[in-house]
Amino acid sequence: MGTGTPAAGELGHRLRELRTRAGLSQEELSHASGVSVRALADLERGRTRGPQRRTVQALARALELDPAGTAELEHAAGLGRPRAGRNPGRTGPKDRAGTAGRVAAAGLAAPALQAGRAAAAGRAAHHALALPRDVRDFTARGPDLERLDALVEEAGPAHPPVVVVPGQPGLGKTAFAVRAAHRLAPRFPDGAFALDLHGTDPRPTPPHEALARLLRALGIAQDAIPAGTEDRSGLLRSALEGRRVLLLLDNAADEAQVRPLLPGTGYSLTLVTSRHALAGLASVHRSELALLRREEAVELLTRIVGAERVGAEPQAARDLAGLCGYLPLAVRIAGQRLAARPHERLARLVAQLSEEGGRLDALHSGELRVRAAFALSYRQLPADSRTLLRRAALAAGPDFSAETAALLAGLPLARAARCAEELTDAGLLQSDPAAERYRFHDLLRLFAAGQLDREDGSEVCEAAQDRAARWMLRRATAAALRFDADRHRDPCGGDPDPAGAPVGREGARAWLEAERAQWVAALRRSRAAGRHREVVDAAEAMHWFSDLNQHWELWVEVFRGAVDSARALGSRREEAVQLNYLAWSYSMCAHDHRRALEAADAALALAREVGDELQVGWALGYGAGALHRAGRVGESLDRFRAAADCLGAQGSAQARLGELTTLNALGDKLRQAGRAGEALGIHLRSEAACRAGIPGQPAELLAVYLAVARQQVGNDLAALGRWSEAEAPLRLALSGFEAARMSAWSEPARLDLGRVLRRLARHREARETLVTACAALGELGSPRQGEAVAELRALDAPAAGSGAVAPSGHP
Repeated sequence: MGTGTPAAGELGHRLRELRTRAGLSQEELSHASGVSVRALADLERGRTRGPQRRTVQALARALELDPAGTAELEHAAGLGRPRAGRNPGRTGPKDRAGTAGRVAAAGLAAPALQAGRAAAAGRAAHHALALPRDVRDFTARGPDLERLDALVEEAGPAHPPVVVVPGQPGLGKTAFAVRAAHRLAPRFPDGAFALDLHGTDPRPTPPHEALARLLRALGIAQDAIPAGTEDRSGLLRSALEGRRVLLLLDNAADEAQVRPLLPGTGYSLTLVTSRHALAGLASVHRSELALLRREEAVELLTRIVGAERVGAEPQAARDLAGLCGYLPLAVRIAGQRLAARPHERLARLVAQLSEEGGRLDALHSGELRVRAAFALSYRQLPADSRTLLRRAALAAGPDFSAETAALLAGLPLARAARCAEELTDAGLLQSDPAAERYRFHDLLRLFAAGQLDREDGSEVCEAAQDRAARWMLRRATAAALRFDADRHRDPCGGDPDPAGAPVGREGARAWLEAERAQWVAALRRSRAAGRHREVVDAAEAMHWFSDLNQHWELWVEVFRGAVDSARALGSRREEAVQLNYLAWSYSMCAHDHRRALEAADAALALAREVGDELQVGWALGYGAGALHRAGRVGESLDRFRAAADCLGAQGSAQARLGELTTLNALGDKLRQAGRAGEALGIHLRSEAACRAGIPGQPAELLAVYLAVARQQVGNDLAALGRWSEAEAPLRLALSGFEAARMSAWSEPARLDLGRVLRRLARHREARETLVTACAALGELGSPRQGEAVAELRALDAPAAGSGAVAPSGHP
């Protein structure tokens, strides 16, 4: 019976009448029954033939019908269902003849297939592959379900849709597919079939067996099922061609297992879940499920344990969701454990899960265990992939490269990269293809760490970490030296793998930034192991690179550790050098002027003791900057002058750079003291020196010093009220910092430019510049963000007046 028949119209009319009488919208009835809005609309319009009995029963329950009302609705639905001996699909006589011919060519007589179809039509509602029970507390995934609805709506018979739902263990793939199957089942009146392919078992279901089970469920007699897998696959495609059937193939092992089970043409829908990506399946749709959002995880918890308990401990519920990593399986286990213990407080379970070592073991409820779900996938991995997964848990930071994994696993890089991709395909790692980096889900990292303890032991782990730390520190030192003013010419000196070393400064910078967590961990490990020479050499190499990323607070740790290592080596001069770097990091990165002054004074005393005038000059300069921030302006200016005199009296290139830095800082402080004219003279002298160049110093470095001088000149002119003259040097300074990719320097310059544009009454341009600067300074954690906020407020209240400009500068 086709759509739009009197029977279908009777059902639609009756369903709409019952829904209206119950005061429900289609959306409300959909939510209460689990039947999609689109399916309800099709039923009410008479576009869908008789739904299956379970759909009718779900609607009756949602409408709160009595037995008589349920029977009446079931009767109306039954009139639209296909009867035995009639083809329920949309194919015409020519299509059916073509099907029979193709089946005969495969070795099966057409009469046997027709008999099977007739039998199947009568038995479609009763078969061994019925859909699993849908869970009432299913939560979220609304957009994913709606995309499936749309896909089914738009599908045509030439390409029956196949939807792959891949993902890591515990993501809720099966629950999602089951919910989708129940929602969509009314659109497939010829049956919905679910088959567990046992992809995580030691012996997954062979396609040969899976095909036999599907064919029997479709009503094909056992003696009519061919012996060969290819013939069975052809018979399945022929059997499905004229039907509207939904297939749920759960827990697939690989593409070879799934491919023979897929329809060729017709109106069927196939849902495939797998822990693997199944990337080899062509022309399929993918439904990539994400972790739950925090509010979704709390909602799932609420549906399981009840709103009253969650409402009584809302923060504990949020904490619990976070400790579960927003993984649906973990949240469900936690919820069901609490539901089984109605008097247990949520906070108690939070406390138990807060202990990382026992978290996975605590996440169990009855037969549900997070550890067991992960172990199923782990056991199927090849030996090298298992090793890499375990050892990757030793990596520092939130993510890691294949390079780091190779070092920890003791594998060649190419092999490690292949293993990492295998683990990604298996849902055990998450990848960032653009950055070529990998990360764990929090619970999977705990699982990997647990396996590491069981299978490798402390000695193996220590050796792996030591191997990786030595290699990482050597590469980090070599990469950082590319930015050193004196030693940048050796492109790969000291690198553990010159052939694979980062190319150029940009490559070195990208590597140092991406692997920051790894080389900092390597520094800590080397210091703890007493390899103090490696620590001091690495910190010395990082000195120039640190200027590019002065917003990293980790520089305090790097240089403080180097001070300790230099002291352990008994090198007083190197200790003075590292104390100066530490003073800089306290001042510029941590904004701690007290500790900065202590470090600078200690460096000054040591430098004088060993007679190192270069370090004396730097120590005076760093101390001057700290004194100024402490409000001791007179002492600060005196010390800046002493630093400039000390450095100016020396003839080395390093002393000339130090003198330029000190002069720029001195002028900055003079301007802030109201002596902008004097500051301008100093900064113009500094700008001229940069243009003249310093023998032996790279052009890139001098370009940065020139940008600093120009920023100071622009600010001096602004302080003198010469706004139109200030714009050009500030724009040049901003361009110079941006070319060097020095965001910690470019954004303050952008702020200074925005201030000038505001005074020039170019309000729209000023606002755009200041908004950009404000956001970037906030990301950098810069104290100058407050100035940007004040400037934006001044734009909104131009009548408030314009005070003197006193922008911050470099120490």
